[in-house]
Amino acid sequence: MATSLLPYKDQIRALAELMLAIAGESVTLVKKSAPDRALKLKRKEEWEVYLEFLKVLFNLADRLSAMHVPLADQPEFMNQLEDAVSHRLKSLLAQAISNTSDPMELVMTVGLTVAESRRLYEPFKFMVTEDSKQKQEMLAQFGTRIAQVMGDPANGQISTSAVLCAGAVIPAMNALFEGRQPEPQPASQPTSSQGQSERPAQSSGTGNEIKLVSVVAAITGEEVETRWGLHPRFRRDLTAQEVQELTRLMNRVTKILGERYAAVAFSDHWATWHEAGHA
Repeated sequence: MATSLLPYKDQIRALAELMLAIAGESVTLVKKSAPDRALKLKRKEEWEVYLEFLKVLFNLADRLSAMHVPLADQPEFMNQLEDAVSHRLKSLLAQAISNTSDPMELVMTVGLTVAESRRLYEPFKFMVTEDSKQKQEMLAQFGTRIAQVMGDPANGQISTSAVLCAGAVIPAMNALFEGRQPEPQPASQPTSSQGQSERPAQSSGTGNEIKLVSVVAAITGEEVETRWGLHPRFRRDLTAQEVQELTRLMNRVTKILGERYAAVAFSDHWATWHEAGHA
């Protein structure tokens, strides 16, 4: 690994594991959205659905890495991510792959998946963390491909479930990229908030709390970006209808919180807190 990418080593590994986990969970979810078709799905077809999810996830990772990784290092970052996905996938499939199988075949499959991802999705130009017509068109094309691979191209439930899975993973992947930024130290906070900063430490001693849904707001210049995400395992246990309803409600909640955060963040009283970026 290039020296300049050493700080991203753990991040690349975590991103590879996240992508593979999300791809697997997404296959399960789209199968639940069309149970009749899922019963007829052959192992080869299910593998192709899995690879289709990896294609869109590689594209999303590419777009997000361009926002967080220096331009000169970004191509090598994606190369290392491809290697990490191949290595992790070989480990996961070790028992299913026979001793006579060529281990390079899986590496080549991942390489072809990345190449196909670029061919299919790079022509779409958009900011991955923002909603736009191009983004919706790309996700719609992806959803259609999933339905086609599952042998039911006219099934709107399959394509909708696939689009929801792809859209829901963006906040989680973006949070992973932002996770390498150091947390603000308590000493840098105003003295008047010292008592407040001590209370969360006291209440977190049980270790029983799990963040199922998160909402984060950040300031960039004069713009406020508010986004939300779900814990992967929590999302996996939801039906397609539940995910759709939760998405509708959380989009509304995020809009309200974002507007309130913007009003507070740009007030004179909070002017010195703009760099914190949390509501």
